[in-house]
Amino acid sequence: MIASVLPTYNRAPMSFVKGEGTWLIEADGRRFLDLGAGIAVNALGHAHPALVKALTDQAQALWHTSNLYHIPQQEALADKLVAETFADTVFFCNSGTEACELAVKMARKHFYDKDQPERVEIITFSGSFHGRSSAGIAAAGSEKMTKGFGPLLPGFVHLDLGDSDALKAAITDKTAAIMVEPVQGEGGIRAIPDADLQEMRALCDEHGLLLILDEVQCGVGRTGRLFAHEWAGVTPDIMMVAKGIGGGFPLGAVLATENAAAAMTAGTHGSTYGGNPLGCAVGCAVLDVVAEESFLADVNRKAGLMRQRLEGLVAEHPDVFEEVRGAGLMLGLKCKVANADVVAAGYEAELITVPAADNVIRLLPPLTISDDEIAEAVSRLDKVARSLTSA
Repeated sequence: MIASVLPTYNRAPMSFVKGEGTWLIEADGRRFLDLGAGIAVNALGHAHPALVKALTDQAQALWHTSNLYHIPQQEALADKLVAETFADTVFFCNSGTEACELAVKMARKHFYDKDQPERVEIITFSGSFHGRSSAGIAAAGSEKMTKGFGPLLPGFVHLDLGDSDALKAAITDKTAAIMVEPVQGEGGIRAIPDADLQEMRALCDEHGLLLILDEVQCGVGRTGRLFAHEWAGVTPDIMMVAKGIGGGFPLGAVLATENAAAAMTAGTHGSTYGGNPLGCAVGCAVLDVVAEESFLADVNRKAGLMRQRLEGLVAEHPDVFEEVRGAGLMLGLKCKVANADVVAAGYEAELITVPAADNVIRLLPPLTISDDEIAEAVSRLDKVARSLTSA
């Protein structure tokens, strides 16, 4: 008999009832150190006072009106994002998947309105993840994502990551955009080299294409800059954002230049809940904290400390771990044993990690994690490794 909740998730046998900073409390009282942060969502940890206040104050005033009317909180958050980024305009939605849908529509509509309707193809890369909508799975193209869901949305060209010659050869008069995650999350915490991102930007400029960056997982301070592409010194034309921007409240956004977004006029896109007062009040509170230079500097400091400790862990347990990868506090441990076993052993050690492709476990702690909690996390990972080698 099917469960009342559609069984599309392989859930771990825990039920969390409370969160405090970097900690999750299970129904039975156990306290878990959270290195998952809801898959890079709880950027400021659990029950951050500024977010609780923003949500509570707004909830007592107004929850929802729809986008038939002006929403002051939405305009305030858009102004903040425009001031902090390359973007001239922002559309708000509820998730990264929805952000992907608009990014694809925006790129194609851009060229349609420029009398180039044949330009519909978007180049994407192996290991990518752009959500689970029809456009998102077609963009990723992997069998794991697409099997059983055909016919797939056409118009995506899939290339191996890092193959410069193939990228140049794939650009035709049908190409509209290149879409890439600066740091792949689901794909195994694979950071795209700065030179590769710079080449993509140069190719887009040379051929009149749009560069779409998916920063759903790697954005909002996760790598130690507000957005990951800043490290490479490039700017996109369109950027997808979600997860950390809401700090745990469902919120997504598409940021774009005026040139890329100009064709998206009234009636071309919409969202019932997107940009509601609750979500945008929380988003403003998140950005007020994360965009501060001192906060990002501390993320970088803690990232260096955590990476150093993890490198030592890998050296100590070469039969369990192979390497540390990633950027900022978006880190991965490539495993030599099955990553599922490492995650499961972590549960026994009251530690939350997140599996990814390429036999990697993701370490995505709240950006507010303390130095002592980093030390405790590595200590628990050491305990995990010892339990796996002694089994």
